Amino acid sequence: MKYLVHFSRLFVGVLFIISGLIKLNDPIGFSYKLDEYFGETVFNIPFLLPFTLAIALFVVILEVVLGVMLLAGYKSKFTVWSLFGLIVFFTFLTFYSAYFNVVKDCGCFGDALKLTPWESFTKDVVLLGFILILMAGVKHITSLINNKVATTLSFLSILGSCFLGYYVLNHLPVIDFRAFAVGKNIQKGMEIPEGAPKSEYEMKFIYEVNGVKKEFSDKELMNLPPNAKFVDRIDKLIKEGYVPPIHDFSLEKDGVDEKDQILSEEKVVFFTMYNLDKSSAEGLQKLESFYQNAKSKGYRVFALTGSANDLISKVKKQYGLSFDFYFCDPTTIKTIERANPSIIVLNKGTVTQKAHYNDIDSIKL
Repeated sequence: MKYLVHFSRLFVGVLFIISGLIKLNDPIGFSYKLDEYFGETVFNIPFLLPFTLAIALFVVILEVVLGVMLLAGYKSKFTVWSLFGLIVFFTFLTFYSAYFNVVKDCGCFGDALKLTPWESFTKDVVLLGFILILMAGVKHITSLINNKVATTLSFLSILGSCFLGYYVLNHLPVIDFRAFAVGKNIQKGMEIPEGAPKSEYEMKFIYEVNGVKKEFSDKELMNLPPNAKFVDRIDKLIKEGYVPPIHDFSLEKDGVDEKDQILSEEKVVFFTMYNLDKSSAEGLQKLESFYQNAKSKGYRVFALTGSANDLISKVKKQYGLSFDFYFCDPTTIKTIERANPSIIVLNKGTVTQKAHYNDIDSIKL
């Protein structure tokens, strides 16, 4: 039992630290996942939506600190019971996602490692098993260092985690695991390899029978009740095929998608603002002068947003913005970069520079 506890301690501690640090590198991305869970399509608890970023930061910092405390053997009972509470929370979320198929990726390892809902749930069940071993053998979790050093180490892990969280919120993730990272080509990210598995669908036909809507497969159409009235046809996804790293990406203006033309140009800069209602006023105030400078150097400059035209007009007037706005799916814009606004520089579709609005002066044109 003693050696099993030691292995479990090492496995759980290291995994929680790695998982926490990956999410702490991009807490805004994790908060977007919590938005999905707390939104209408899952738990429908909208009063938590304004606090998702704070909750995300608390959870990921807790992961790191508890992992450090477990490895150090500091306050063993408190640490193990806290880990148990955390893993029960995660296991519930991943089971709900997998069983009801509502959130495609739990975000357990951010964008560094994508897991399917069932893979995430399996991972949490395995972790739960190891944590139960730790609970049963907590007496074997002894301190590897003296109590004063363990206390200092735990405090430093809290301080370091808070500093990292503060830094990435005011700049950008230290490591960018996304498909729009510097050096990545957008066109290549949208390509589907030859021979890649395709999605499989099943056609379902909706008919009204005696005032009740019922589903029928294509094989059942020959035996429809005589009074059945056709209502609709839907295609149900049976098996998802290959999904390229970049999808739902568009550069629409006046209903025309201009991405092919724009991605072929050498000098392109765009600002990402997925929702203008949530854009930073400080950031918006910096964009017009940057636009004028970039324009004078031959760059095509525009903003990318998911907001409606009336809000675009309002913001342009309020902040004196003269550049064009293009439309793109808000979720895709969130994936491109986390700051609202951010600055992205392209050369023939390849991302060459990115910056948070706080670091707009770091962009070299």
